[in-house]
Amino acid sequence: MKSVDAHVADILDVVVPLPSRSLSLRSAHGCVLAADLRAGSALPGFDNSAMDGYAVHIADVADAGPGRPVILPVTGDIPAQAGTPSPVRRGSAARIMTGAPLPPGADTVVQLEWTDGRMDRVTVTRAPGLGQNIRRAGEDVAVGDLVLPAGRLLGAAQIGLLAALNVATPVVHPRPRAAVLSTGSELVEVGETLGPGQIVDSNSHAVAAAAREAGAQIRRLGGVPDSPDAFAAVLAGVLADVDVVITTGGVSVGAFDVVKQVLAGSGKVRFEPLAMRPGMPQGFGVIDGVPIFTLPGNPVSALVSFELFVRPALLRMRGLASVHRPTLVATTAQELRSSRGRRSYLRVRLAAAGAGRPPVAHLAGGQGSHQLSALAVADALLIVPEDGADRPAGTELTALRLGDDMAPFDSGVSWSDAGMAADT
Repeated sequence: MKSVDAHVADILDVVVPLPSRSLSLRSAHGCVLAADLRAGSALPGFDNSAMDGYAVHIADVADAGPGRPVILPVTGDIPAQAGTPSPVRRGSAARIMTGAPLPPGADTVVQLEWTDGRMDRVTVTRAPGLGQNIRRAGEDVAVGDLVLPAGRLLGAAQIGLLAALNVATPVVHPRPRAAVLSTGSELVEVGETLGPGQIVDSNSHAVAAAAREAGAQIRRLGGVPDSPDAFAAVLAGVLADVDVVITTGGVSVGAFDVVKQVLAGSGKVRFEPLAMRPGMPQGFGVIDGVPIFTLPGNPVSALVSFELFVRPALLRMRGLASVHRPTLVATTAQELRSSRGRRSYLRVRLAAAGAGRPPVAHLAGGQGSHQLSALAVADALLIVPEDGADRPAGTELTALRLGDDMAPFDSGVSWSDAGMAADT
């Protein structure tokens, strides 16, 4: 059987960042900058006041202090608004608000707390330093500065910086558009009444949520019946509009495994067993330039497979340099058996073990590929190597940390397709 590492490497050899494009700031949120961004303007764009107070000449207030106040006439107000304020002459002051442009002639702002705050004439009781409380033009960002390098993920602070620099449409790698569908004639949608032998389609919801957390835009399609023609029609209907397709179910050796039946003969999708548990049957390929991942149908198998294979591909498509889950070392809470030739990914909860010691990994519950409840409360996937050597309690093993990216971005994009349920 093919190793997990070889399968990941084959996928990442094929998947590349999506072509860059200019997007609005809203749509660029959660995207990755495709090129270095240099400032076309200064930030701040002009000298302005950092405090509410009085714009003055330093020479007029340099001697102010306890017992020797300086009194100056106030010649006007300078609010934080567009326009050029009138000059401040020697021997006078102008009342100024935070963010307002520094008037010509003034070189210092006395903060309000160091004065009596009057509007007609002001008494300054403490001497400021030269240039105090002034934000100088370009002191944050100068024209030509490299403000954000290519490859930077655009979160709230980065979007704020772009807006401040008047960059309306940054050039980014867009978030991949992913079609998620599950197969099985026994599937019904959440909320429907179950008949004999029917089950709720949880896979498409779970995988769609995982893809959304990985930064993709999602089109979730309802369960596709076990009909080669039906599956082929649904696939053909989405390929032109998406960047990646993710399916669950229909990839093993059963008589109704329609995904494998339809795609294996194309020569473009390769199906092969992987040396892993859960999630042995896998398929991957490219059809019409669109990567397609065919994951197994058991719920835990589907999500573990997504973590190992699909998530890194989505992050690569977004243009991110780091595409793998963070790992940590954990100590086993009990003896664990190793399956020779198959690497195990156990769903565990982590407990602190004290300063300087790795956390302790406790099995989160049942480890069957159908037992979704354990994965729902797991902190990590504990990796048990495929060497056949059992691990006693207290053994240190590597784990993949889960749940650090549960902040999906909402681009406001929605898709629809006649006769299909769409979920953005």
